[in-house]
Amino acid sequence: MDYAGKLTAHLPLALRLVLIKADGSVSIHADDRAFKPLNWMNPPCSLREEPFEENGATARWTVTHTKSGERLILTVHEVLHDSSHELGVDPGLIKDGVEAHLQELLAEHITTLGDGWTLIRREFPTAIGPVDILCRDGRQGTVAVEIKRRGEIDGVEQLTRYLELLNRDPHLAPVRGVFAAQEIKPQARVLAADRGIDCVTLDYDALRGIEHEGTLF
Repeated sequence: MDYAGKLTAHLPLALRLVLIKADGSVSIHADDRAFKPLNWMNPPCSLREEPFEENGATARWTVTHTKSGERLILTVHEVLHDSSHELGVDPGLIKDGVEAHLQELLAEHITTLGDGWTLIRREFPTAIGPVDILCRDGRQGTVAVEIKRRGEIDGVEQLTRYLELLNRDPHLAPVRGVFAAQEIKPQARVLAADRGIDCVTLDYDALRGIEHEGTLF
């Protein structure tokens, strides 16, 4: 597999799991990572399959990003299993009590994030599930807030996907992101900074104090 774009990358021949999803995204996985693919192409993109007989290969798949022109080229030697499944409408992630309560409290007291902030909606729908909070900051910019009890890399990746979809809506764009959690791992902070996403550490007890005593942090 070869990636050609702002940078180049190569994965040598090996057994891989390739996922092609209904939103057009393509990702390549190994057997040693729970949540992050080895390489991927986010939508909007197109996939072209063509015969390719060289060095034992049988086919070549070229995934091209519609906007940037970056390409992910997969050279296929053997297909061990090929299946397609319709997953239906995603009901979204069901949060645990603490996480759901954090969302409720932060939405009720959205000015915790800054003076002049206003709530647009909780559980704002997107094609891949709802973003926890959509709001406007003090300068009337649109902000998507993803809330976790423990902030890790997968949460930042999730918010990145939401932002990509929300920024396609001219009525909302530009939309920036805030990743909010009781605890945020250092690796998640680094990735968030790289994606232009702000991190906010939430104090659950203090937020509950807001609810009962009318005090801020």
